[in-house]
Amino acid sequence: MEDFEANDETLAAIAGRHGVTAGRVRPLPPGVANHVFLLGDDLVLRIPRAKGFLPDLVKEAAVIPAALRAGVRTPEVVAFDDTCSAVDVPYMVLTRARGQDLARLGPPATTDDVLRQVGRELARLHRLSPATAPELPLAEHGAADPWALTGRLLAAGWIDAEAARWLTGWFDRLSAHLPANPAPVLVHGDIAPQNLLVSPEAARLDAIVDWGDAAWADPATDFAKIPLTGVPAMLDGYRRESGEGPAAQAWEARVLWFHLTWALGRLPDPVPRPAERHWTAPPAGRLLGLLRFFASAPPAPWADLA
Repeated sequence: MEDFEANDETLAAIAGRHGVTAGRVRPLPPGVANHVFLLGDDLVLRIPRAKGFLPDLVKEAAVIPAALRAGVRTPEVVAFDDTCSAVDVPYMVLTRARGQDLARLGPPATTDDVLRQVGRELARLHRLSPATAPELPLAEHGAADPWALTGRLLAAGWIDAEAARWLTGWFDRLSAHLPANPAPVLVHGDIAPQNLLVSPEAARLDAIVDWGDAAWADPATDFAKIPLTGVPAMLDGYRRESGEGPAAQAWEARVLWFHLTWALGRLPDPVPRPAERHWTAPPAGRLLGLLRFFASAPPAPWADLA
């Protein structure tokens, strides 16, 4: 896979196009997909680490303006060039979002206030669908079959027969609450703590960042990369913004379905990822998250879904 590396000359050229001197270009912690730099005080430069990550940046250039039009708090795209005609690398420049990411924020009461705001933002985002935003060139992501997954885990020896029967019964009960054919909407695809920028003093969500995993999908997937302990607050904000009522376990069952399916999907991949900050990087992260949530007397109707 071809790598993209920005030398000082390239960085100075990009900065100069935005009225920033070379001396005011500073590196920020890189992501998995992008090199990241601060241009002055108000702009952020992102350069894909390799050619294979460029499609995600192209996707972001299309999705971010649509999200902004929907009223979602996210940095604005100032410039995007994937042709390498101006400089020798593709790049994106965005307005800088202030604050720190939610992964570093506490205490829990403050976090819940922020997560309610995240839920409101998702309700706005999920009003976009293939019908209302047909210009977005996105793939549609379906859900894995948890019964087939359970069978594969049993056959491969990752779980025993009794655990397989118990899991199959759990999915049977959850499926009674699920919509038959959920209409796909625009999902961010990676609503995780490190992609939520917050002003901790004000307990205010400043921005949702990193749209490279956006897709058309079941809206419940956008609740599956936050630990379950934070999901009740998110759903509360979501329902307030969307005007939906409690709907007797429907949303909780849909979210739990994805948390459980994705936790089981990680069993055959037990390799630790110590360099990653995501809470699901440890192989048992999701399973421990489920255990912690249901062992902590979760609010209704969660306990009835276990």
